[in-house]
Amino acid sequence: MKNIQITSTPYDDVFRTLLSDCSPLIIPVINEIFGEHYSGREKITFSPNEHFLKQQDGNEEKRITDTSFRIEGKETKKYHLECQSSTDNSMLVRFFEYDTQIALDGGEIKGNILTVTLPHSAVLFLRHHASTPDSLKIRMVTPGGTVEYDIHVIKSQQYTLEKIFEKNLLFLIPFYIFSHEAQFEEYEKDKAKLKLLQAEYEGIKNKLEELSATETISEYTRCTIMDMSNKVLEHIALKYNSVKEGVKAVMGGKVLEYEAKAIKREGIEQGIEQGIVQGITGTVSILKNLDIPPQIILAKIQEQYNLSPEAAKKYL
Repeated sequence: MKNIQITSTPYDDVFRTLLSDCSPLIIPVINEIFGEHYSGREKITFSPNEHFLKQQDGNEEKRITDTSFRIEGKETKKYHLECQSSTDNSMLVRFFEYDTQIALDGGEIKGNILTVTLPHSAVLFLRHHASTPDSLKIRMVTPGGTVEYDIHVIKSQQYTLEKIFEKNLLFLIPFYIFSHEAQFEEYEKDKAKLKLLQAEYEGIKNKLEELSATETISEYTRCTIMDMSNKVLEHIALKYNSVKEGVKAVMGGKVLEYEAKAIKREGIEQGIEQGIVQGITGTVSILKNLDIPPQIILAKIQEQYNLSPEAAKKYL
């Protein structure tokens, strides 16, 4: 029996949506955090973000990481990123649980040696205070010696719009509104100050349109950044109607089912279908080469790919 625990916030959802729908945007963020020099053309492969952690009573507890993936450049590296609106005491424990589970998922046993590779880990803080750490560390005391590694920290509020566009950190734009959160009450009462905020977002919109016009980013990416910015705004300014409506008036309302999104979704669905067919065909070919009887092959692909007996027969 699995004891399922799922924790998610609207900001986590925006974080994951950006990663899944506009994954190249994370490359400049990785370069910024870890001092890498990825070009942006590297292949990104995402891992399942659900992990089942064994408990002492034998049950399994479901945990969801914000994202873990590998980037294939000159060498392949694994990364684990988390999005936090603020610090909490359990964060380091969760990082250790996630990192070790990610390492175990890719573990390799040769002879009597198990090799596990911990991912490069980092946390994005949407809010920070004087007490928010600049780095985190996990130290493991083992019978063979002490091992420790850093959890890198990036604080979104430390990045001005100028820096965001200069460093191509477009991934941070939906969270930029956090840098104004402390002034919401002022903006709500002072129309002149609210107009300054609107002017800033007018600049964001215009810059994104320029990047799209020059094909630096796709129209799909531009629309997604705008849409995710509105989603963050809806929640962070929930009690400040003038702020919420004022910024939305500049950025535009809810981005509807635009053509680029429909095309991308259709392409993803076709890709998944083609990938499944290729996987089944490959499995059947391998089993045939091993002289596995047809009845066993049928049973195997039915179970592995959840096929009906009729559908399975088409692959023999």
